[in-house]
Amino acid sequence: MIGCSFEPKLRVPPVPSDKMAYTAGKSPKKTVAPGGMAGKAQEIQYGTELHEEWWKLFHSKALDALIAVGLTNSPTIAAAQAQLLEAQATAKANASIFYPQVSGSLESERVKSTSAPFGGNGGIHYSLINSSVGVSYYPDIFGVNRLVYRNSEELVHYQQWELEEARLTMTGDIVTTAVEAAATIGEIHATQAIIGREKKLLNLTENQYHAGAIDYSSVMTQKSQLASELATLPPLEQDLAVYRHELAILVGDFPANAKRYHFTLTALKLPEKLPISIPSELLKQRPDIRAALSQMKAANAQIGEARAAFYPTVELTASFGDAASNPGIFFDPVSSIWSLVGSMSQPLFEGGKLEAQKAEAHAAYDDDYANYRSTVLSAFDQVANDLRAVEHDAQTLAAQREALSASREALKLAEASYRAGASDYLTLLTAEVQYSTAKIAEIKAQSQRYQDTASLLVAMGGGWWNKPGVKLATTKPA
Repeated sequence: MIGCSFEPKLRVPPVPSDKMAYTAGKSPKKTVAPGGMAGKAQEIQYGTELHEEWWKLFHSKALDALIAVGLTNSPTIAAAQAQLLEAQATAKANASIFYPQVSGSLESERVKSTSAPFGGNGGIHYSLINSSVGVSYYPDIFGVNRLVYRNSEELVHYQQWELEEARLTMTGDIVTTAVEAAATIGEIHATQAIIGREKKLLNLTENQYHAGAIDYSSVMTQKSQLASELATLPPLEQDLAVYRHELAILVGDFPANAKRYHFTLTALKLPEKLPISIPSELLKQRPDIRAALSQMKAANAQIGEARAAFYPTVELTASFGDAASNPGIFFDPVSSIWSLVGSMSQPLFEGGKLEAQKAEAHAAYDDDYANYRSTVLSAFDQVANDLRAVEHDAQTLAAQREALSASREALKLAEASYRAGASDYLTLLTAEVQYSTAKIAEIKAQSQRYQDTASLLVAMGGGWWNKPGVKLATTKPA
């Protein structure tokens, strides 16, 4: 039975207003269109949901396949699944306290006792067979059993959200790392093209030196420029190796198989519509927020347990069976035995232990309450930063595209002028450096649009609630 309960009403921070903006100032609604690859405008749709697993918005079959492998093989996810099973087993064990505990025993012994105290000169031999069934039950008068189970139940929910958070983190890491690897490949190809151009310019500079049009210092300067460009390749190749190794580890594979994880920016499609949930929905969709709420609910149940410890504990026990010295009369009514016991224990003095435990439970709840607030604030901070990032990334890419176009034209003019002897080598070198810098910056700007878009979709919770059979539960106090 269930009587009163000492669990206090759950105290949670106020839910953000749905009219509240994520960002300071005017919220971004549509980005500029930089043009070219990853250059379309992105529309930010407030009040809409992610209607599919978020990474599929990039329309990359290779990325989808890799994430599917990761969700199956990741040791991090496997560990989170094991922790969930452990929590479920603990909750199931704690649920057993609601039911009577039944045990059976069977004992047989052969005894010889002396007859000397009674004037005999021999011994007495006899057998004793004893069997019984015992039942014990703890009536839940003060709701302690329910609080213990509620605590373990919320810890199950916590592990469920931790598992969902592990999946979301892993998919976000895979997308981000794949984009970084793709961008690095783009930088390597661009650097190789720049090196090819530098070699042609070195050949032109050497020809002009042999023709007496320039001095040898210009040749050495061009050689130095070429060597500087060549020196940028090994670090880029190292970065690519690291990203591929990381992708292998994320999906539970060995780094030796890293070459199979090949991505290019051209194989990804930048999502043009970005669904942004209203603030109150974000609290339901973020696994880290839901996990923090479950921790708070578990701590609230522990406060109830600490309060109930001041009150009596009642136990009912009963046993019945048979005891006989002869198997022939074992089931005879005269051999039956039984007992029925009711007991109650009440703490009287424990040196301040119970008060300290209650204070500890309240402090633990305050800690979880503050952690929940911090988690919510961090979530809103991430969304706000990512919203501004996708807005500014588009502007940055547009500016970099203009800079690249201008530097490309400037380099062509400088090369033509240099060949004609109308300008000095310093003008050509300046144009080379500007073009190289602009080309790499454009690739990085493209990559940043993909990465910040992925980060924003992860910040919205990743769309897990739209999987088949999943319903979005409320975050209101239970």
